[in-house]
Amino acid sequence: MSTTQPSFEIPAEMRDFAEKSVEQARSALTSFIQNARKAADSLQTSTKTAELPASVAFSRGLAFTEQNVTAAFDLAQKLVRARDVQEAVQLQSDYVRTQFAALQTQAKELTSAVQPNKA
Repeated sequence: MSTTQPSFEIPAEMRDFAEKSVEQARSALTSFIQNARKAADSLQTSTKTAELPASVAFSRGLAFTEQNVTAAFDLAQKLVRARDVQEAVQLQSDYVRTQFAALQTQAKELTSAVQPNKA
């Protein structure tokens, strides 16, 4: 009995379409985050709250959001290019491991940003 699994190939046109869609979504979301950052910076400047712990945490939160969105889009682009299911599963596994570590670091940093300095 043969244990050869059938090969599943995604047509190049579909792969190209998916890759372009991921890039368009990345561009739109990056633009949105940049506009949110500009609005927040403008508000903090006009209200002179840029150094308050909540403002610092908000700014760091935006930066973390941008990092996490970038990582997710990087994964999406890699998944679009994956040759088979095994490679896609490995990419997903690597992403989860990396993002878990990043989220732990980000949580620690946000926690320290909102805590008052002890001098």
